[in-house]
Amino acid sequence: MAASFNLQGKTAIVTGANTGIGQAIATAMAMAGATVVGVGRSSMDETQAQITEAGAKFHAVNADLSTLEPIEMILDAAERVGGRIDILVNNAGIIRRSDAVDFTEADWDDVMNVNLKTTFFLSQAAARRMLKDAKGGKIINIASLLSFQGGIRVPSYTASKSGLAGLTRLLANEWAAKGINVNAIAPGYIETNNTEALRQDQKRSSEILSRIPAGRWGHPEDIGGAAVFLASQAANYVHGIILPVDGGWLAR
Repeated sequence: MAASFNLQGKTAIVTGANTGIGQAIATAMAMAGATVVGVGRSSMDETQAQITEAGAKFHAVNADLSTLEPIEMILDAAERVGGRIDILVNNAGIIRRSDAVDFTEADWDDVMNVNLKTTFFLSQAAARRMLKDAKGGKIINIASLLSFQGGIRVPSYTASKSGLAGLTRLLANEWAAKGINVNAIAPGYIETNNTEALRQDQKRSSEILSRIPAGRWGHPEDIGGAAVFLASQAANYVHGIILPVDGGWLAR
């Protein structure tokens, strides 16, 4: 049964692989046997060190995903490294916080460009290559609890993650019969740099923890395991899901 989760011989692109959830996903896929191509704007030396020290393969590609310009370069690099693209994890994302009445067009566009626009066109370009040899592939989007809920003070982030849930289903509908699985993971409250301010706020952190049935914040590694599942043979008949990994938050 363990062989179902073996990614040996697969090449996986993971965007936003420099820290947090992206780093954990990259590491988990490498530990499962995949050759991982990490994409990010900042240094991925820490991720590379973790993976190579464990004897696995990691290759860094520096790119700014706020535009579509680097897409073909990323895919070309991945094919040079691994021969073909088997797995794409769209993890890169940004967030801007402000009351809706004060939210700026720049903050709207910046978030939507990275979280939704580039995700779509990178998925499109990867799928074209996956379809060429009819061997299919796996595309995993990193959604959010705000794919299900509204949140506060993050209008463009909520819109992008709600849109990403719909996009995941749309692409699954179009590509499932062609051998490409498109799914998403919706992380709950995870211990990352993005949530540090919340965790340092004792009142807000206490409110969040009281709502999580598991009684703890999530760890990035919790998302890594879910990503390996969706990238593996074990998920071959899984299409169009948005999988919450949230300690039971949405069950409350």
